[in-house]
Amino acid sequence: MPETDLELLLRAAERAAETATRFIGGPLGTREKADGQGPVTAADIAVNDVLEDILRSARPGYGWLSEESDHDPLRLSSPATFIVDPIDGTRSFIDGADTWAHSLAVSENGQITAAVVFLPMRDKLYEAAKGTGARLNGQPIAPSARSEIVGAEVLATKPNIDPRHWPDGPPAFRRSHRPSLAYRMCLVADGSFDAMLTFRDAWEWDVAAGALILAEAGAQVSDRAGGELRFNTERAKTDGIVAGGPRIWQGTMRALGHPVRAAG
Repeated sequence: MPETDLELLLRAAERAAETATRFIGGPLGTREKADGQGPVTAADIAVNDVLEDILRSARPGYGWLSEESDHDPLRLSSPATFIVDPIDGTRSFIDGADTWAHSLAVSENGQITAAVVFLPMRDKLYEAAKGTGARLNGQPIAPSARSEIVGAEVLATKPNIDPRHWPDGPPAFRRSHRPSLAYRMCLVADGSFDAMLTFRDAWEWDVAAGALILAEAGAQVSDRAGGELRFNTERAKTDGIVAGGPRIWQGTMRALGHPVRAAG
């Protein structure tokens, strides 16, 4: 049988890990990208090249959106598009830490249909295909059943608890942080944390794979105002991310001043 998009992403993620880990302990050639977009290393570029070769060779008709590639003018008119972050958590990679990920997704008609987030140094492989559920290392995952944001374990950076975001003040949740936005999303999908949020614009390559893994696990994921996420947009950004189990997501939306229909 022909290789599915998910099988292709899984194969590419394994090759990405082989490539990235060869740089560990050696020279990284780190430099700062233009416009304050953060650091990039020789490993980021090498992984990007490997992924583009594997994925586009297998699906030459698909568009390409990657943090480390020039703009592909054909992606907006392509039937499907790869959305890729070769190394999500580059600063962590540079520091020699183990919390960084390869984030790979396929978008069709604005929706993510296949996704992989692979953390090779943590031996964590998250995967999902639309309509088939989400898995961690082959086992089904589900989000936390917690219903209240107060007292919840939430992944968020400190600026997100600024009172200006919360009409009645920030709820008393327990805040934690992890490098890699894709990993944070997956930690909510597997129930390790109750919710995650970021109110800054998020690049699509950071959140595309995590969005499908969350949804297929049974979580709710939206932009900061509760709107549906759309991918392979001209802007290539989302207006923040809020995710959690359906009930805690609904409570978070209320606390942010965005009334939503009660969860079932």
